Amino acid sequence: MSSDGRAASTEDARNSVGSDGTASFFDRTDDAPADRGGQGAPPRRRRLRRVLIVLGVLVALLAAVVGGGLWFLTDRWGGNIARVSDVFADLPQEARPAPATPVQEAAEEPVTFLLVGSDTRSEGAQGVDPGGRSDAIMLARFAADRQHAQLISIPRDSWVDIPGYGMNKINAAYAYGGPALLIATVEQLTDVRIDHYVAIDFEGLIQVTDDLGGVDVTVAETTSNGPYTFEAGVNHLDGDEARWYLGQRYGLTGGDFDRVKRQQQYLRAMFGKLFSSETFTNPAKLDDAMLAVTSAVSVDQELSNADLAGLAYSLRNVTPSDIEFFTAPVLGTGMEGPASVVYLDHTAADRMWSYLRSDSLAQNADEFGDDALPEVPR
Repeated sequence: MSSDGRAASTEDARNSVGSDGTASFFDRTDDAPADRGGQGAPPRRRRLRRVLIVLGVLVALLAAVVGGGLWFLTDRWGGNIARVSDVFADLPQEARPAPATPVQEAAEEPVTFLLVGSDTRSEGAQGVDPGGRSDAIMLARFAADRQHAQLISIPRDSWVDIPGYGMNKINAAYAYGGPALLIATVEQLTDVRIDHYVAIDFEGLIQVTDDLGGVDVTVAETTSNGPYTFEAGVNHLDGDEARWYLGQRYGLTGGDFDRVKRQQQYLRAMFGKLFSSETFTNPAKLDDAMLAVTSAVSVDQELSNADLAGLAYSLRNVTPSDIEFFTAPVLGTGMEGPASVVYLDHTAADRMWSYLRSDSLAQNADEFGDDALPEVPR
């Protein structure tokens, strides 16, 4: 076809109108003449263009508002989280485990947090309690597929080797050397690399319970602590009741094993309520709860607000029901000198740690179940 023919075809296309009277992709501007006896563009075509322009402006404004909103929430909530300095600085990098290697390719990298829980506010903004001992030690893994997450409790009385100090309860590592030594101890035990550190103040989280209107937990058997009796079955706990429920140390058949179960149970119930529709549809309630949660959390200084926001966005499809709870497998309890300790089942635990290293624990969860702790004889 000649160049004149191609030009004519293009011009025809530019002036074409669909069968429903709407303009084609190559539509002219409102000021351009059309082959319609010198008349301007038809009214319907002009109306369509104006609608598209208005929609474009609205989309731009919406993007600006959402972007500003995300920045505001990142600064408001992320900025409310205290930072802990020098968590990883003193760790010998050459001796640390290699990053997890997923068995399946994924767009993201798996992320592993070490969570340390305490029921005291003595840690303050630094997330470190010199000479103190952690009440809860957990590994939190967000899988590379960003569809699964696991929370693994390591009993605080677990009898392990603490680098430079020999055998002792694992929470003694925190007392001897703070977060850095605890991380080194857990990495040596599991051969799983820790990416970030989080200190959780359970006392601070109690406020969240009231902000959410209370949480429901299931009690295995009736126990009492302080002014409260927790009946077997479902109990609705307000903040003060949750404080006594989590703080109970005596009168539990399983001892520290039952405390681990209660910590996991409370976190499951609290975060389930936090991410429920009734909270998300109430901005004031959500804001109060998030401010309470973030004020009770400290993270390593390497984790910026932008990093937190990015991680949160990548996990947007993960719900509390997608989080699986485990406990490091144990053989039982015993005595080391005057101290009661927990002996880990290293054969079963090594399988669990190997699944973490390959980011495949979700696919092998049935091997361990929700509860890897031994049943306590009745």
